[in-house]
Amino acid sequence: MKESRHHLFQFNRRYFLLALLLFAVEVYIATSVNDHFVRPFVGDYLVVILLYVFLRAFWNTSVRRAALSVLVFSYVLEILQYFKLVELLHLEHIRWARIVIGTSFAWEDLVAYFLGIATVFVVESFRPS
Repeated sequence: MKESRHHLFQFNRRYFLLALLLFAVEVYIATSVNDHFVRPFVGDYLVVILLYVFLRAFWNTSVRRAALSVLVFSYVLEILQYFKLVELLHLEHIRWARIVIGTSFAWEDLVAYFLGIATVFVVESFRPS
């Protein structure tokens, strides 16, 4: 049997540290910012980048596969918000569920997710292989 040269799971320290930094920024935005642009738009823009770098911290895959996986996941979760998933699962009384899953659909969120993933593609295209 041939030994695989491609390991699916592989820890990447740089992506992991970036994920920690973005997570700290997201927590700051969620707990300290209460406006009509940074919290709703910048937070959603950054969250897909956070998910991407977290995924790449542990999953050895292409930029395209990871970025598109995060984008599809984000779109599906947003659509589930439209159908009131938190209420359907009877989790509305659990704060972390409302935060993680979300409670309100917004078209603007889909735009923020797209722009975040577009930024990933641009930044990754300038990164040396």
